[in-house]
Amino acid sequence: MPGHHDTAGAAMPTYVGMPAFPDAARAAVRDTQLRRNLAHATTTIRAKRITAVGELADWAELRETGKQIKDHTIEHLGHYLRLLEEQVTARGGTVHWARDAAEANQVVTDLIKATGETEVVKVKSMATQEIGLNEALDAAGIHAYETDLAELIVQLGGDRPSHILVPAIHRNRAEIREIFRREMPGAPEDLTDDPARLAEAARGHLRERFLAAKVAVSGANFAVAETGSLVVVESEGNGRMCLTLPETLISVMGIEKVLPTWRDLEVFLQLLPRSSTAERMNPYTSVWSGATEGQTFHLVLVDNGRTATRDDEVGRQALRCIRCSACLNVCPVYQRAGGHAYGSPYPGPIGAILSPQLRGAGSPVDDSLPYASTLCGACFEACPVAIDIPEVLVHLRSRAVHRRTERAAMRFAAWTLRSPTRLAFGQRLAGTAGRVLGRRGHIGRLPGPMARWTDTRDAPVPPTETFRDWWNRR
Repeated sequence: MPGHHDTAGAAMPTYVGMPAFPDAARAAVRDTQLRRNLAHATTTIRAKRITAVGELADWAELRETGKQIKDHTIEHLGHYLRLLEEQVTARGGTVHWARDAAEANQVVTDLIKATGETEVVKVKSMATQEIGLNEALDAAGIHAYETDLAELIVQLGGDRPSHILVPAIHRNRAEIREIFRREMPGAPEDLTDDPARLAEAARGHLRERFLAAKVAVSGANFAVAETGSLVVVESEGNGRMCLTLPETLISVMGIEKVLPTWRDLEVFLQLLPRSSTAERMNPYTSVWSGATEGQTFHLVLVDNGRTATRDDEVGRQALRCIRCSACLNVCPVYQRAGGHAYGSPYPGPIGAILSPQLRGAGSPVDDSLPYASTLCGACFEACPVAIDIPEVLVHLRSRAVHRRTERAAMRFAAWTLRSPTRLAFGQRLAGTAGRVLGRRGHIGRLPGPMARWTDTRDAPVPPTETFRDWWNRR
């Protein structure tokens, strides 16, 4: 595992250098313990979600409303982001803009350094995983303590998250007990694998971190533009501690998380808990608007490929995602391969369409992700904001095919141009073919992928004598 560490408090391994999905999945499916852990967890969550969603007679209407709100916001994203900035600033907060991961990490690092602190507590955040914030802080001599139980398990184990909602879903209770006993300072000698005892040990470990921390870093599930309010939902209470106790709060948020109004938020506070934790509502819903009394607040808005994704008429629907993980829990590929095989903080079906767009295709991992699916459609049926993941997968596959065709064409052109003999033969062949295809002084339609050229412009018939032939004759 590239960058793997086994020491307590080590930086989380990055996804750089991960193999393409087929190679990573091939290794993962041979791990029988991993497959048992995943099958048990996803089956349990899936069954509970079906019950929770079935309680609402208007679920289909809620789903469609959520889709329309997201599409409207993405279409007018610039307007709502400006409004959000105005409202946060008016309420005493400071807004920072980051074009990419490097800029976001630098902003957060500089803000923490300005406080003089070298330790921070963190609320679970997909955005900070996406930009590799923990690793960037570690390189700057700042240690980030994850306070979410599952994130803590992953961090202490020198591991990577493998699920959006339950990062340690690939670990069973016995494995977690061994990680705690080996890596957690002050872990009880008689610690068992009883969930209550494990949670108690984690609380004891984190309590002093909460009380001593001067700086906290969070993400945001949503932001309400009309009031400049940020929203974090969670199940353990660790988020509430991080958001309220420290003197400085830094929230890192992808620009697509903004919602226009409080009425819009109502829809998503029904969709998200039932789709993710199968609860009627989240146990802790924290909302704050700008800086609160006794606390300095900074909001870092991150693009990191989202604007480019928004420009794709088909792929942009991935920006509707509310990170509920419902698509992971119904995916037969994820259930067998696990999250690490996707080589991204975003695993499963949503990761297969989001990661290649945010990171930009070109690496073996990102080129392979659109093929990490059977196209069965279960993810689309489960998605609470109706992202047609199979449609986007097919769209991204076609783009990958075009890129491969393009690369093959460039290699063939280079091979041809390196030899005067091959170039001359190719010119004569192209001229002959053009004259065969030409009618009334121009070529009506070229064959294969070259047809796109003649569909939009006239192509003249090549002359009977090439410049090379004319030169040799003269």
